[in-house]
Amino acid sequence: MAASFGEQTSIRCVIARGGTSKGLYLRPEDLPPSGPARDALLSRLMGAPDTLEIDGLGGSRPITSKIGIVSKSERDDADVDYTFAQVDIHSNTIIYSANCGNISSGVGPFSIDEGLVPVTEGNTQVRIYNTNTKSVIVAQVPVKNGKAAVDGDYAVPGVPGTGAEISMNWAGTVGAKTGHLLPTGHAVDTVKLESGKEIEISIVDAANPLVFVHAEDFGITGSELVDDINNNAKLIDSVREVRGKAAAMIGMCKDWKQVDTESPGLPILALVAAPADYKTINGSTVKASDMDARVRVIFMNQLHESVPGTGSICLTAASRAKGTVVEKLSAKRDPAKFLIGHPSGVTPGRVKSSETKEAPFVHFDELGFSRTSRRLMCCTAFVPTSLMQKLESLGTKTENGNKGVVHE
Repeated sequence: MAASFGEQTSIRCVIARGGTSKGLYLRPEDLPPSGPARDALLSRLMGAPDTLEIDGLGGSRPITSKIGIVSKSERDDADVDYTFAQVDIHSNTIIYSANCGNISSGVGPFSIDEGLVPVTEGNTQVRIYNTNTKSVIVAQVPVKNGKAAVDGDYAVPGVPGTGAEISMNWAGTVGAKTGHLLPTGHAVDTVKLESGKEIEISIVDAANPLVFVHAEDFGITGSELVDDINNNAKLIDSVREVRGKAAAMIGMCKDWKQVDTESPGLPILALVAAPADYKTINGSTVKASDMDARVRVIFMNQLHESVPGTGSICLTAASRAKGTVVEKLSAKRDPAKFLIGHPSGVTPGRVKSSETKEAPFVHFDELGFSRTSRRLMCCTAFVPTSLMQKLESLGTKTENGNKGVVHE
């Protein structure tokens, strides 16, 4: 619970890395009820809005400005409830419209270490109900001496070293936001740009909705790294236009030009290309034979340095949905895996699928990935008491606060 500390108020929190993201994990009893007051507090904890988040715990990048709120669940099909909050670095907006796969991978370990679930030595299954997408994710978490294991030999591209492998099944998240794997009813749609050019896109919804486009349609190869993407204003403008028009197609915004305010996190856009050799952000070489496809994910108008967890799920699903942009260009060497080449290396997605007679003509028994997670600090965070006093006047007008919208 919050407590007074001089002119500040203390709040319990855990700082943890989940996959290739890092953020705060909090218990709802230590926060105001969901609504404007909670959202203002979360922004202040992270130090937003500020490009550097210098006066808070955020890391000045979307992948380090994330929060997971976790509690025991009263549902029969879940052990814990988990709400993901993306704290926008540049505004007072908290985005709740989607889930984060990487932060999700830290929910199981957090739940075990906090005593929220019964623990089985060796391996504990944690059923996680994600409130953002109203779907259940099943995590298998290694346990040693009653706590989430940390040491192991599983490597996650984009994370130094190795750790204990956390296996997650997201098959229950197909149609997470729209109710359909293919929200438009088509494997491929055509978008006409303001320039008059027409491009082929696939909108797929598994874990989170993504828009898949050919990298070559944007004048790039699909092997570009951070500066090549983020410093290319023309490319980012084109991404925003396509993302906005795709969002309008599936009812996530009314005016595509306002997508950054009406739906800042979703859908996520991914530039995809066939396998080819490329250099990672760490300078190592990835061979074409090591992957089934290359992907460059643009999240909140910046290149994701690896691949979002939910993005890997959606990519894997798209690779098995006949006719999508991803399915047509991918190698699909192993029927049980989909190897995703991204700026930090190669991430495998696990899949068990079968053909069906009705659209979308595929059923998934498993859509999964593995990650590692590590608790970095169990601590007391501080915010000015003057802020807490102001928050009391904000009330709890909306369930999700701010724009109630939300991201990987």
